[in-house]
Amino acid sequence: MKVLSFGELLLRLAAPSYTRFLQKDSFDATFCGAEANVAVSLSLFGLESVFLTKLPENEIGVAAMRSLQYFGVNTECIVFGDGRMGLYYLEKGASQRPSKVIYDRKDSAVALSENADYNWDKLFEGVDWFHFTGITPALSDNLSVICKEACMAARKKGIMVSCDLNYRKKLWSTEKAKEVMSSLMKYVDVCIANEEDAEKVLGISPDDNNVNEARLNKSGYELTAKEICQKYGCKYVGITLRESYSASVNGWSCMLYDRDKSETVFSSKYDIQIIDRVGSGDSFTAGLIYGLINGKSNQETVEFAAAASCLKHSVEGDYNRVTVEEVESLIRNGGSGRVQR
Repeated sequence: MKVLSFGELLLRLAAPSYTRFLQKDSFDATFCGAEANVAVSLSLFGLESVFLTKLPENEIGVAAMRSLQYFGVNTECIVFGDGRMGLYYLEKGASQRPSKVIYDRKDSAVALSENADYNWDKLFEGVDWFHFTGITPALSDNLSVICKEACMAARKKGIMVSCDLNYRKKLWSTEKAKEVMSSLMKYVDVCIANEEDAEKVLGISPDDNNVNEARLNKSGYELTAKEICQKYGCKYVGITLRESYSASVNGWSCMLYDRDKSETVFSSKYDIQIIDRVGSGDSFTAGLIYGLINGKSNQETVEFAAAASCLKHSVEGDYNRVTVEEVESLIRNGGSGRVQR
């Protein structure tokens, strides 16, 4: 099975360890991006994973592309052209101090994309699954149009489409997000969200829920998933359930709703000591895609996705550098962290 992911490839500049932006005179540099994170995980899980973006035509753009090739991601479709490398700065939180993200991605190469850069009929040859997130159309008005063209072409070819809503308030307003994403959601088969995404982007939220107080109303999330399917025609809705005790300790579990079976399943819950939480939602998405493509049951799929994203919290950088064997070991043996000899 062949999965094509489309989005921006970024350079992440992170304050070392848990230091603050103004505490050190250096940053740790790694490449990343929501859809790229998914592409890397899928490749490590053994699927044929293709990543599509537009990169600056210079050595940094080539280095970014090679960061994907290292994990076996197919980069043959990547376009090079004018523009710069998008950046984001990360200060990891600890205890009661939250993490901070600063974006610097205006006029990046992918944000300057033109419709002529992407021949979707050709790009979708042999593709079984198309994945994008709400971040990509937020980058420019033209990318909103390009995403819609991609979704329409995928629907015409019978390709499964997944979208992580991934609302980012620093990229666009809730009003613009609702306007754009509402026009795209009718093409989406698998919707991935968290409690903020569903509310800010779709205006749908569970009752009696407060993530900041570590209180989750599971029946409310089920109703949210059903409403998304009824309103937009999605086949599946995956939701991450994060309970924020502090920046260092979170409760983590996940939900999957299957419209055709009218079935809701919840994963096991993990209490996580966080090393790096960025990219955890993307690793959940990759786990869902892997499980659904491989014909796993809904319960098996959500357990795999939850375990994969649980492990991501222990991995530095946005890419989730774990294998199917490691994910399945966590599911079988629990999270004791004992040395594997």
